[in-house]
Order: sequence, then C-alpha cells, then structure tokens
Amino acid sequence: MAELRTEEEQIQAIKDWWKNNGTSLLVGIALALAIVFGWQAWQNKQAQERTEASNQFTNLLNAFSGADSKEARETVAYEAKQLREQHSDSAYAVYANLLVARQQLMADNDPKAAQESLKWALANVGDHAALRLVVQNRLARAQMAAGQYDEALATIESVKSPGSFASLFSELKGDILLAKGDRDGARKAYLAAREESKQGRSGVLELKLSDLGVGGDA
Repeated sequence: MAELRTEEEQIQAIKDWWKNNGTSLLVGIALALAIVFGWQAWQNKQAQERTEASNQFTNLLNAFSGADSKEARETVAYEAKQLREQHSDSAYAVYANLLVARQQLMADNDPKAAQESLKWALANVGDHAALRLVVQNRLARAQMAAGQYDEALATIESVKSPGSFASLFSELKGDILLAKGDRDGARKAYLAAREESKQGRSGVLELKLSDLGVGGDA
C-alpha cells in the first residue's frame, strides 16, 4: 500500500504540475513550432522570389538581345518595371534598369527617361559598391547626353571612392568639360585619367589629348 500511495502521490504531483505549468508549456511549444515553420516559410518565400526575379531578368535579357524591334523594346521596359515593383531589393532590378536605361538612351533617344531609370537604380543599389559606380557613371553620361553638364559634373563629384573606375570618371569629366567649352579643364581631366589608368595608355584618350594640343610625352 505504501508503494501505491507513493505512485498515487507521484501521479497527483504530475497532475498538479501540469495544472500549474501545462498551459505555459504548450504555449512555449507552439511558439517554438511557429518560429521553426515561420522561418522555413520565409526561406521558401525568399527562394521563390529569387527564382521569379531571375526568370524575369532572363526574359529581359532575351528581349534585350533583339531590342531592335518595337516588341522586344516593350518587353524590356515591361520586365524592368515588374522587377522594380516586385523585387526592388534585388540586384536583378538594378541590372534591369541599367539595361533599360541603355535602351532608352541609345534606341529611344530619350536621355530623360534613362536618367529616371538610373536614378531609381542608384537609390536601390544598396551596398553593392562596384555596381553603384557603374550606375553613377551611366547616370553622368545620360545627363551629359541631355545637355545637363552641371548635373553630370555633380554626379561625378558625388563619387567618393572611385577605385579602379577613377580613370573612367576622369575621362568622362573631361568629355563633359569639353562639351561645355572648357578646354583647359578638359585637358587637366584627361591628363588625370591618363595617370590613373591601370591598363596603360588608351588610344582614344590619347586622341582626345592630341586634339587639345597635348603630345604623347606630356
């Protein structure tokens, strides 16, 4: 009987513990399961979104390769718009807007529209430092194409750490200053581009310097 009472007391103790702690235990288990399944669902959603963004960007690239047709150009513009609206935090959206800006500038001859696409890309490029430099360079070129020379120079001046892009930005600055009629400023910028170049002297850059009266030994 002593053993039975002990067992009964143990059972009662368990019942009492469950009464006092069962609800909080169930809540804890439910929360743990919710976190686990919520995390898995979030990961699945992220993977699905990346796949969708990749597919949309592939469609854009396929259309861009044949962008000499109106239908292809419309597809490029549509896919870029979809990526902006649905996957704005994706690098795919930034690359898409680089491509659509090129189309707007080269095929559509619409530098204003190109600037809008590039400004969106610049605002959403995030921590991609090299990609940011590409966008800034393209934006300055679009501004120059629109005759907005001061805005283009301001875009170049906003670049704090050009790194390996330094020569490209200096040469572009020279092009803009030359378009403004500032030959001395253009000459200085081209000479800076020559000094910053890591690839040796560029034939095109040397021609630009030659046109400004600067010889190869300068």
